[in-house]
Parts: sequence; structure tokens; C-alpha cells
Amino acid sequence: MLATPAIIFVAIGLLAPLALMLRNSLNHYDPTELMMSAVTAENYLKFFSDSFYQGVLWRTVWISGLSTAICLAAGVPVAYFLARHVGDLAKRMLMIVILVPLLIGNAVRTSAWMLILNDKGVLAAFLGLFGHKGQLGLMYSSAGVVIGLISVLLPFMIITLNSVFESIDRNLEDAGESLGASHLTIMRRIVLPLALPGILSGSVLCFILSMNAYATPVLIGGPTFHMMAPTVYQQIAKVMNWPFGAALAFILMAVTLILTVGVSVLVQRKYRKWSE
Repeated sequence: MLATPAIIFVAIGLLAPLALMLRNSLNHYDPTELMMSAVTAENYLKFFSDSFYQGVLWRTVWISGLSTAICLAAGVPVAYFLARHVGDLAKRMLMIVILVPLLIGNAVRTSAWMLILNDKGVLAAFLGLFGHKGQLGLMYSSAGVVIGLISVLLPFMIITLNSVFESIDRNLEDAGESLGASHLTIMRRIVLPLALPGILSGSVLCFILSMNAYATPVLIGGPTFHMMAPTVYQQIAKVMNWPFGAALAFILMAVTLILTVGVSVLVQRKYRKWSE
């Protein structure tokens, strides 16, 4: 009974718009009449029969996966260092530094990266001091988009992993060290298996955010670089093709859920085997 008001609020605020969008995805689009009421799967068939939109989805998945993997590789040592080798005062200060980028809007932060990554920007000027005279080629490219996404996602990964490493009993690491295990072995056999649920949580969070990223692909990727979220916006706001835009949104949501749940199940099975 206590949960009923929250359930009703979620149903009205979340499920009702999703149901309306699902209904719109089954409508028919006409260039003159725009959205016409119907019950048809033509919008979904259009996606699966058009290699362009399939390529957009594939590009979104691999860029999101690559960005998440890099954030994980960079976030684990930073989070572990904060949890094990930094005092409370210094840790609070460093966490504030890590959180500062999150206080800035995505569009503003991405615009700053444009000033850094373009061929006449800050990075090019810095490399020019060492004799580099060629073009960087980072703007309007996959590499530039990945760099922009990492700058957005890395604080989320570090914050999540830091709390996980802090919850692991340090005596377990001391016990492994006393038995002659190297630091690498302790990390591989003790710390990382215990931190696996937190690693999964941070990775899922970063992957979902990158799959739905809008500002970074638009500003850094440019008009010829297509990912799913900007493509959904383009279909709805510019082409006014609400049925196809709604279908693309549901396909994006479905693929994100399938990949997230699938990886979560595999990791949890692996974690249970290690726990046994």
C-alpha cells in the first residue's frame, strides 16, 4: 500500500509516454499528412531492410562498447588508488576535481573539446611545439567522438568503482600478501572478483549513457557522423516522421536492454562460479 503512490506516479510519468510512443511507431507516415493512424510494422521493416540505419545502430554499439571498455581500464586504477592510498581529506578534494566536469552541461563541455581537438585547436598548437605540422583528424571522426564520450563517462565509472573498492576488506589483501602473492595476483584473484558486481554496475551505466548520447556525436562527430540518438531526433524534429522516429527509439531501447541484460547474466554466472 505504501508503494502504490510511487507505482502510479511511475506508471503515469514513464510507462504512459512509452505506450504512446509505441502506438506512434505503429502508425503510417505520409509526407503530406505526416502521421496517419494505422497499425502497421512498416517502420520496423524499414529499419531492418535499410543497411544505412543498421550501420548507424552498429556504429552506436561499437563506439559505446569501446568507450565503456576504455573508461573501465582507466577507472579501475584511479578508483583503487583513491580507495587504498589516499587520505580522507585528499580523497575528498580529488573527488571534487573528478566531479567538476559533471557540473557543466554536455553541450558546453563538448564545445570545449571541439576547441581542443580541431586541427587548429589547443592540442594541435601543443603538438606543434614538438614539430608536428600535419592535421590531427580528430574532429568529425570516431576517435574524436570516443574521446568526448570518455570525458563524460569516466567520472561515473570512477565514482562507482571507488565505493566498491572501499567496501572490500583490506585484510583480504594483506592475507594474500602474507602468503607470498604478488600485487598483480592479489588484484586478479581477490580484488577484481570481489569488485565484479560494481564493475558490472559502472560498465552498464556508462554503456547506457553512451548508447543514448546526443551532444557529443552531433558536435564532435559532425553532420555526416550518425549515431542512434541524433538520428531519432532528426527523424522526429526535422523530417517530422514521428512513426519511424518512435520505431528507431524503441529499437535503440531494445538493443540496449538486450545487450545490458545479456552481459549482466554472463557476468553474474561467472561471479557465482568464483564465489563457489
